[in-house]
Amino acid sequence: MMLHIPDVLTQDQVADARRLIDAAEWVDGAATAGFQSAEAKNNLQLPETEPAAREVGATIQAALARNLLFISAALPLKIFPPLFNRYGPGQAFDTHVDNAMRQLRGTDFRIRTDLSATLFLSDPESYDGGELAVEDTYGVHEVKLPAGDLILYPASSLHQVKPITRGERVASFFWLQSMVREDAARTMLFQMDTAIQTLALGRGQRDPAIIQLTAVYHNLLRRWGDS
Repeated sequence: MMLHIPDVLTQDQVADARRLIDAAEWVDGAATAGFQSAEAKNNLQLPETEPAAREVGATIQAALARNLLFISAALPLKIFPPLFNRYGPGQAFDTHVDNAMRQLRGTDFRIRTDLSATLFLSDPESYDGGELAVEDTYGVHEVKLPAGDLILYPASSLHQVKPITRGERVASFFWLQSMVREDAARTMLFQMDTAIQTLALGRGQRDPAIIQLTAVYHNLLRRWGDS
């Protein structure tokens, strides 16, 4: 399941984030890529230890913790600290798949990458190209979102960032381990949760059918989930 999550960051938060990271020291993005990805990757990236990356990353994680749509769709167990990349004219990231496991350098923090996320930090009118293209069984989906919006998609997907032809694309990207490993199961739980919330608006939370459906939701989560 791919999901567009709008307004993860406010416009003021986006402006503050750009002020901090634009002034930081960027490095060649290939330095942080795996063996295969390094040949496909042509961009700049903030080092994980860069103070600006940590400060803005903390802001993003706090915003995600408050975002009910993100929580319902991702059912996050662990989130890799957000990273940041920058693409200028001629730069791109050719088709690749994300590593199945990610470890935070210098720590024992490790996750299984069930989901990938890109949080856009550039106004889409400020650059041409740079679409995130994600492949699934229904074809290739190209994504270019307003600054502050996030796209969530299975980390198992082949994907690429298309070449920039004008301007500059800045984004945060990260991975997460979900409480529910399988994408199909997460999708069903998300659909059920969304339906329950919609019904509850009309019937109220104490409606017997709502209570029964909520019990089914939690029993399925109990069956499929890790903690």
